[in-house]
Amino acid sequence: MASLMKPHRVHLPSWADRLGAFGAFVCALHCALIPVALGLLPAVGLGLVAWHGVEWAFTGFATVLAVISLYLGYRGHRAYHAWLWVSPGLAIIWFALLYPPLHHSAVPHAVAMAVGGVLIGVAHLVNLRLSYGHSH
Repeated sequence: MASLMKPHRVHLPSWADRLGAFGAFVCALHCALIPVALGLLPAVGLGLVAWHGVEWAFTGFATVLAVISLYLGYRGHRAYHAWLWVSPGLAIIWFALLYPPLHHSAVPHAVAMAVGGVLIGVAHLVNLRLSYGHSH
């Protein structure tokens, strides 16, 4: 009887990739605007948005969501295309966060984080398409 039961597979709902793509694009936009915002945020009392702890937390959350989502998607569609986008995206954002000369340079850091965020967002969209898109 036990041999007739199929193992239960965990699947993330489609909103997980949508959330990941949205979050990655918002992150990219946030990072692209940081050089301008650094001068304006203290004037309006929103210094928290530029706080480095938020950057670490968001980078960690984006990494966990991307890896889990793409792994579970890969188990279903067996296509590696999304990994070709997320791998350089994650490498870029972690390098920009961990490499001090880049992390302390406002514009290069913002550009690196924005490019990495866009790559992660594209990876989520590719994974979404592969997981839930129709095939002809």
